[in-house]
Amino acid sequence: MKQYDVVALGELLIDFTENGTSGQGNPLFEANPGGAPCNVLAMLSKLGCKTAFIGKVGNDFFGEQLKCAVTEVGINADGLLMDEEVHTTLALVHTYPDGDRDFSFYRNPGADMMLRETELRTDLLQGTKLFHFGTLSMTDLEVRNATKKAIETAKENGAVISFDPNLRPPLWRSLEDAKEQTAYGLSQCDILKISDNEIRWFTGEEDFDAGIRRLKEQYEIPLILLSMGKEGSRAYYKDLRVEVKPFLQADTIETTGAGDTFGACCLYHVLTYGLENLDEPKLTQMLTFANAAASIITTRKGALRVMPSREEVEALIVERSGR
Repeated sequence: MKQYDVVALGELLIDFTENGTSGQGNPLFEANPGGAPCNVLAMLSKLGCKTAFIGKVGNDFFGEQLKCAVTEVGINADGLLMDEEVHTTLALVHTYPDGDRDFSFYRNPGADMMLRETELRTDLLQGTKLFHFGTLSMTDLEVRNATKKAIETAKENGAVISFDPNLRPPLWRSLEDAKEQTAYGLSQCDILKISDNEIRWFTGEEDFDAGIRRLKEQYEIPLILLSMGKEGSRAYYKDLRVEVKPFLQADTIETTGAGDTFGACCLYHVLTYGLENLDEPKLTQMLTFANAAASIITTRKGALRVMPSREEVEALIVERSGR
């Protein structure tokens, strides 16, 4: 018996999200807790899973805020360290009229880059059913080594490995370096969550099916989940290709955390049904629930603290199915 359903490793940071203007006409920003791995864990915790996080923040005001936020939403923070010398990573999120966004990072260095192999909580890695990671913990050598050691430890102890490239070009020395580390992640995972932009970037294929086919042939990943924004999502499993339409919202504010919410809901269904016996009805159910949850998060500022409940997601599905 494993103590945790999901353990994730990676970045935990503050997303400064635009929130109107001051009386003097200056932009106002709200300091939202963020970082893809913990967004994933927050949604899983909301669905009743036992989760834990491994990472590092600065021993500063924002680091304290993040530690409180993580524990507040039910994520075990025993593996979260606080760096005495390097500050918490910050991101400024610029939101476009359609809800899409762009990022400016303050991370040269940031505390999340300072995690070392010797600092890993191996008990968490040994005690989880599923281990999740992305590429932002692979941008620099030392934290990359820590990530690879964490993957190795989790695998040795029977964990299913989940990977989300979560490409952020400004944080890489070069896109070739990003591609190399993404390839490593692809070679290690059992579950891949990848976006439409990322599949085009990595494979060079404009056609999604052709891009996924290349990944399946080269890396033999059992389950690939493709998020396509306003076009919905797809799951590729064995010989199956399942596509589900999105739940578009008239009151979308921004898309921060939507992909993480989607991915978390898919992981929840894998934990429920296992990775060996998925079929078309189960994959359809998975994508429908994940699309609905992701659409709800687009109507809220931030993600980690405001994940939707199971009841909210199911209510939206019922509402839309009745139309």
